Amino acid sequence: MTVPSLIEAVRRRAERLHSAAEVDAAITRMAAAITADWADANPVVLCILNGAIVVTGRLLPRLDFPLELDSVHATRYGRETRGGDLHWLHTPRTDLCGRNVLLVDDVLDEGVTLAAIRDYCLEQGARAVRIAVLVDKKLPNPKPCRADYVGLVCDNRYIFGCGMDYQGYWRNLPDIYAVKERQS
Repeated sequence: MTVPSLIEAVRRRAERLHSAAEVDAAITRMAAAITADWADANPVVLCILNGAIVVTGRLLPRLDFPLELDSVHATRYGRETRGGDLHWLHTPRTDLCGRNVLLVDDVLDEGVTLAAIRDYCLEQGARAVRIAVLVDKKLPNPKPCRADYVGLVCDNRYIFGCGMDYQGYWRNLPDIYAVKERQS
């Protein structure tokens, strides 16, 4: 079996957790809350690569106020399904000193990466940092950060679609899926 056929098999067996319509409604709710809070804040929106590309691309047109867009790329996963050490691949080019920063990510899992990025922004002199995530996972242990804006909540399962990947694939799916526990 080739890699694409193995990846396709994961999708066929996966459980769809949220439809594209549910995702769209969640992003609309997030945008309304962000607009209510940040319309006069002149924020820098930081897209957390690669996962938040899809979410950010869908969220930005719904934010009808001036903002700057930049990105940051720090990862603990790469193409793995479990997190490891944090690797910084790209830092923002925009000066964050004195700015309000909105971090946009696909999923708040354990929160280690998001907390490190939040702390980096504060170390750069950001006035305030808030976090928006499409999905917040319910975990048994406390997380080192919390999201201020959450689109959807799910159980602690490996999910993909809407920017989230399975071994580098399926970020492009409009729905959110959970990997079946046993891929036999």
